[in-house]
Amino acid sequence: MASVFGLEYGENKFFPSARDAKELQGRAELLPSGLRWKSQVIHTSHPTKSPAILYWWDPLKCIASIFNHPLFHNRLDYTSRKVYSTVQRLSWIYTEWVTGDHAWEMQLTLPRGATLLRTILSSDKTCITALSGDRVAHPLLISLANIHMATWLKSSSNAFLLTALLPVPKFVHKNKRMRGLLQDWLIHNCLSIVLEPLKLAARNGVMMSDPIGCSRYCFTMLASYIADTPEAMMLACVDDLEAFFCEAQKFHLNGVDKPFWWDWILAEPSRFFTPELLHHIHKKFWDHDAQWIILAVGGISKLKQVTGHCHRDVQWSIIAVSVDAAPPGVVVAVCALMHFRYLVQSLCIDDKDLGRITATLDEFHVNKHTIIAAGIRQGKGGKAINNWHIPKLELMQSIIPSIRNSGVIAQWSVDVTEHAHITEVKDPARSSNNNNYDPQICRYLDRADKCNRFDLATGLLDHSEDPGVVGEEFVEEDDEIDDDTPAELLSPTRRPGQPRPITDYFSIAKILQQKEIGPVPVPLRSFVVGRTALHLAYDPSIKNISVDKVAIMFGLPDLQPAIADFLHHEVTYGNHIHSIGGPRRAAHGAELPFDKVQVWFKVHLQETDFHDPWTLGHWVIMIQSLFRPAQGTPGLPVAFQGTPLLKSGSSFSLLAEAGHDGHGMIMKRAKRSNGTRMGDIIPVSQFRAPVHLIPHFGATADTHLTAYNSMEHAAEFWLNYFWDKHTFFALSK
Repeated sequence: MASVFGLEYGENKFFPSARDAKELQGRAELLPSGLRWKSQVIHTSHPTKSPAILYWWDPLKCIASIFNHPLFHNRLDYTSRKVYSTVQRLSWIYTEWVTGDHAWEMQLTLPRGATLLRTILSSDKTCITALSGDRVAHPLLISLANIHMATWLKSSSNAFLLTALLPVPKFVHKNKRMRGLLQDWLIHNCLSIVLEPLKLAARNGVMMSDPIGCSRYCFTMLASYIADTPEAMMLACVDDLEAFFCEAQKFHLNGVDKPFWWDWILAEPSRFFTPELLHHIHKKFWDHDAQWIILAVGGISKLKQVTGHCHRDVQWSIIAVSVDAAPPGVVVAVCALMHFRYLVQSLCIDDKDLGRITATLDEFHVNKHTIIAAGIRQGKGGKAINNWHIPKLELMQSIIPSIRNSGVIAQWSVDVTEHAHITEVKDPARSSNNNNYDPQICRYLDRADKCNRFDLATGLLDHSEDPGVVGEEFVEEDDEIDDDTPAELLSPTRRPGQPRPITDYFSIAKILQQKEIGPVPVPLRSFVVGRTALHLAYDPSIKNISVDKVAIMFGLPDLQPAIADFLHHEVTYGNHIHSIGGPRRAAHGAELPFDKVQVWFKVHLQETDFHDPWTLGHWVIMIQSLFRPAQGTPGLPVAFQGTPLLKSGSSFSLLAEAGHDGHGMIMKRAKRSNGTRMGDIIPVSQFRAPVHLIPHFGATADTHLTAYNSMEHAAEFWLNYFWDKHTFFALSK
């Protein structure tokens, strides 16, 4: 390594000899190369403003590079499988693509002992200039559905490779529709050129090496093509051209006579165009469902520069906010679609779940007439629409067949491909001279590929274990790393190119439990209770503060008597579940064995998946403070010597459970007999899961309520089903 980069040793440090970026890039060129870029000028029947140049990597070599990558060892499926919920095999469980019907149908066409490589393609135009210019790239990404869904859905796994940069020329033609047709022809022609090696391998097979070096006889079938609706219609050769090619118009064809998939064995658009969540589910909500509710209740105030985060926030809160203000039938219809939207996102769906999904869609169709009757199905200019010609709504009918044929639709997420657009196209484009982007992107990726291969080789030499992986998890882009977590408890390995280690609080808690008491700080800041891992920073946010000041800071006038009641409960019952409620027995001036406490402002929580109702036997509380007595306080009960405690400023009781005309459970703020809010002290170890409450505003919200005081002054709340998928699956049953 030192000889390649010209490094010199001095006091255990490396001093690079490269004097500038150009010289460093030259040294990167000396590294062993992997895939090589190809380019070809595509001749068109009509003139273009600039030459149409296609840049691509051999897709078969890309597949081979993914298939034999050591990071995917033990994370590949080589055969199809069927999973049932009972030994009687009455209910089929659908998860990954290998559990669907298409996997079995394709496997039956192959020779005995052959390996089916399920190719995933994705393409979409993306802007590579910010704020100015109209420079657009059209990347084609490739991956394998053989990779476990939990692995390739991680952005940091880099399971997608850029295999081609499709040309985006501007055709010179006076007819706009003709320009669009010429562009479609060009894309299909380029895809046919790029994907020809995969078509040959699908017909004849090819020998490839897996991650452990075994040779396999492989066939590259097309499993899925991830694209948004306009792109999918173009690739499927379906369009709604009003006046173009009379014969083609009769069948709603777009004029492409030889689509790229026509000679790819077992490739059929109705199979490989799988639904995906962003465009077919979430964007449909904002374009239609949200607009119906907004028109029904009178609009959303102060909503500017709407982003994807705003769409998400509106999606999980709009039903609870508007349930009493919108017409009941409209709420029923939109709520049914919301249930459908969440149910299809499950990572494990059986025949019973498919029945629930079908029932929610049927319920919408039964009640959709109320939307038109209310006059809130509108188009541009507020013009009323009296039909249901919504392509994304029609596509919902294909989701259940797609689950049966290709597995759950959550695996076809564009989150991974959009992230790949950034790392494979936009970031390289930013390092260019803003002129003639495509060859510079290819050169950048070529050097990056050399460096990544070099990092991987040196990483494998440095680490005996699988690099970059702990269990089944890769590094997440938004994982929050606690600076107070001891370095030796984090993952000792890092994936090449990823700057941060993995934080798994379940593993950390397990390691801490096995260590001796001496070197481990007590009480433990990381521990597991059931299916929940809790973690607090080693150093509290406030290291030393009096109980009286905490009461004033957090608005807890009964903090001192609540602590006294907790102590009395510990002395009487010992290590027992602490309940909330009952009369306050201690006086406000009750004497405590300590005066100083330590306070934390946040607690980290990790959960495993749960799908069983857990509302019975649980309280819903609002956390007001998180504290424990200061260090060095002798003679405390066991609970005070262990994990910190929660001060619940309010608890809630179940007032009513609404049907489909509402949203979910209505919670009422619990009060004591004297009218004060009910709250008590409980250990953090009793904390199980976060939930989301939305004030029950009624038909007309109090004008004095704001985003800052509504949680404090409201008396009734919705227990929000739609806050996240975990909560939905637990409460919706």
